[in-house]
Amino acid sequence: MYDVWKNALAEIEQQISAANFSTWFQDTSLLSTDDGHIVIGVKNSFFVKQLHNRYLDTIKSALEHNNIGVSDVTFEVSSNTKVTPRPREITHTTPSIKPYIRKAKTSLDPYHSTGLNQKYTLDNFIVGSNNDLAVSAARNIISSPGDRYNPFFLYGGPGLGKTHLVQAIGNEILKTRPDFKIFYTPISHFYSDFIDAIQSGKGKEFNLKFRKLDCLIVDDFQFIVNKEKSQEEFFNIFNDLYQLNKQIIVTSDRLPSQIKTVDERLASRLTWAGAFDLQLPKFEDKCAILRAKAELSDIDIEPEAIEYIAENVNTNIRDLEGEFSTILLMSEVRGVTPLELIKNGAVNINKQSRLRPASAKQIVDKVAKYFNLSPKDIRSRSRVSNIKNARQVAMFLLSKELNLSTTKIATEVGLQNHTTVMHGIRKIDSDLKKDFSLRDQIEEIKENIYG
Repeated sequence: MYDVWKNALAEIEQQISAANFSTWFQDTSLLSTDDGHIVIGVKNSFFVKQLHNRYLDTIKSALEHNNIGVSDVTFEVSSNTKVTPRPREITHTTPSIKPYIRKAKTSLDPYHSTGLNQKYTLDNFIVGSNNDLAVSAARNIISSPGDRYNPFFLYGGPGLGKTHLVQAIGNEILKTRPDFKIFYTPISHFYSDFIDAIQSGKGKEFNLKFRKLDCLIVDDFQFIVNKEKSQEEFFNIFNDLYQLNKQIIVTSDRLPSQIKTVDERLASRLTWAGAFDLQLPKFEDKCAILRAKAELSDIDIEPEAIEYIAENVNTNIRDLEGEFSTILLMSEVRGVTPLELIKNGAVNINKQSRLRPASAKQIVDKVAKYFNLSPKDIRSRSRVSNIKNARQVAMFLLSKELNLSTTKIATEVGLQNHTTVMHGIRKIDSDLKKDFSLRDQIEEIKENIYG
């Protein structure tokens, strides 16, 4: 049972924030699966209530995906709860309790089970300035799959909602097209099942089953590196589905052209309809996310507490929600409001989630170094294209990272006219909406600044 629970935990870990996983699942164990009655060991009675209220459906789904039949789930306080799961990929192990095993639902029969988690919907996906373009494309796909945005390539860093959005697309399509054959799979499951099919002499069947789909959703495509045979198989499946006007949806943490060893033909095809990315949420977006999370969970939390969390977590949405849950847990355990915790200094936002402040000089120096220039070049009056571009990037970062006034920014980059600064910032802001390489450049510069 240890392997079964370890694999289930690995799947759960991919669906919730790292902080939530560490808080609620780190010290749990699978005590029994008799007749489909699942008993999970937890360390105290408080965890019984919280796991039941927050994660019951998630636990059921993870166990069923690992071939354990589930009729009901109960939680018991147990001393045998020390589990330290590490694997990020689900391995295909066979539980020893055969009478309670459901038939495995692998990609050899992809339309028998969609692989979708029903908790992911558009209703609970918060739309902000960091993701509005991607959500607009997603709504178009839902209303007309296989049409305008096909393939739909979605990329962005971890914890920004890629999995949520693409699974929401699948779930929303099924509401109006219940007979649609949709299959969601992480790329690691795809190539694992492909290898199994080859070894069992069912390679053709593997391909044919995928060709019967109306919509294929592939997550974490970046992990296909160095998998030449799997790339070739995916390339063939992609072409077959595309020719039939079937919807293809792919997520990755970067653009296909930036993934090493990916075939150029495949990389090109994946972005035929463009590429959409999810960016880090701005302060207002973070506040909206936390307010919505509180409303969905029927939790009262002061606006000042929400603003404090939004102000201090600058990594991703997963960490934002994790810190939110941690503060709520502390609040419940100590019997005080989240704001009282914050005012009393009891809240310490994870240091890894808080960016160190940068000075104006640091930003100008890092931008100059990134573009192989000197700070003196950026502060010069030169209108040479590469210097002008670097200067505009520096102005943009000085505005966004330090909230400096345009007059102060003009001084930092050697300009006399603050309207030139306003123009430069607006230009970078506008270019970011369509220039994906510029986005990557700015993210790299920010990593250099805060790294």
